Amino acid sequence: MKAEQQYINLFAQCESMICKHAAAVMNLPRAEALADFERLGFPSVKSEDYKYTDVVQAFAPDYGVNINRVEIPVNPYDVFRCDVPNLSTSLYFVVNDTFYDKMLPKAHLPEGVYAGGMRTFMEKYPEVASRYYGKAASSGRDAIIALNTMLAQDGFVVYVPEGVVVERPIQLVNIFRSDVDTMANRRVLVIMEPRSEAKLLVCDHSIDDVKFLATQVVEIFAGEGAFFDYYDLEESSESTTRFASVHVKQEAGSNVLVNGITLNNGLSRNNYYIELNGEQAETTLCGMSILDKEQQVDTYSHITHAVPYCTSNELFKNVLDDHAVGAFSGRILVKEDAQKTAAYQTNRNLCATREARMYSKPQLEIYADDVKCSHGMTTGQLDENALFYMQSRGIPRDEARMLLSVAFTSDVIDHVRLDALKDRLHKLVEKRFRGELAKCAGCRVCK
Repeated sequence: MKAEQQYINLFAQCESMICKHAAAVMNLPRAEALADFERLGFPSVKSEDYKYTDVVQAFAPDYGVNINRVEIPVNPYDVFRCDVPNLSTSLYFVVNDTFYDKMLPKAHLPEGVYAGGMRTFMEKYPEVASRYYGKAASSGRDAIIALNTMLAQDGFVVYVPEGVVVERPIQLVNIFRSDVDTMANRRVLVIMEPRSEAKLLVCDHSIDDVKFLATQVVEIFAGEGAFFDYYDLEESSESTTRFASVHVKQEAGSNVLVNGITLNNGLSRNNYYIELNGEQAETTLCGMSILDKEQQVDTYSHITHAVPYCTSNELFKNVLDDHAVGAFSGRILVKEDAQKTAAYQTNRNLCATREARMYSKPQLEIYADDVKCSHGMTTGQLDENALFYMQSRGIPRDEARMLLSVAFTSDVIDHVRLDALKDRLHKLVEKRFRGELAKCAGCRVCK
């Protein structure tokens, strides 16, 4: 049986149960998503965009899916204590793929702002939800998005009305918890109305030693003049496989920062689709990964400049040790009418061993003639002259390697616009290079 067939059968057998435990807005696109999934099928390694990630193999095992929304015996507030010094957040949890609504934050959000479960939001504001849900992440674009749209039953929503500024960062912690191999299908929807501001930090953690598979679809809508930061910190486990896609639509004068950092994982595929649809819109897309053993991170990005006078800055860095594998494929599309575009793309990689592998393909597709665009890629090893110099000053070789590696990744972290989080990430990265557990201090699960 093909890998796709088990999910088609699952949906056919459990469609009524899936819909029963989800909001009507999420149920409407399921039939179309099923048709797209059957038509597309999982991408193969023969596909240019997935040639380094075996999607079929990742989805072939028989994972458990909590369609009946059985309550998971865990209190995330008991097992997770995020101790980022000086960072006060409004903290929310998703357990596997269900929003945890037993104990909600006491911190007061500004009037009209919603942060919480997707099912509840869609039942309270069905018109707003139907206007945005699935409108950035089309199921016809990718079979994994289609599969997520077929099966997802809950998620997390941030809605900020026009002109409202949310000073306190919003933090969402995704916790994987199960006694059997489990698949979770998560959705995140962010709606930033004109001239609104907010920041969202999402952290991924795996508690148990079983195998986990996650599909995650994030849709971000930034209205005219809106400011939004999205930070994605992956600290899962070597037995966790994650396929995540982030879809951003920006209007005039909006400013969006997307920063994805992988400190611990098994196999991760991260897709980024960003559309600049209003003049003077600005986007910053950056990310980094630290990989060793057999870990793998595959990054794909597609930034579309549809109108004039927009700016995009893209930076991805990877440090690979042992037999780790990294891949980067980035494409910037400048349409014919998008004059005065400024678009910059950079990919830098360090391979610490001969066995580590990094594949990179930066791309520019430009149809306008008055633009400033550039792209660049380098892959190499640590500078032996720098290592020798540091050793000559009494620094042990391993310590020198660690310091140079930390310095190599620092500019990605420096894009973080939360000082407390920035300082904490610098320390976590250093711990990761030292071989220590790079988990949030205070997380009882990870100790």
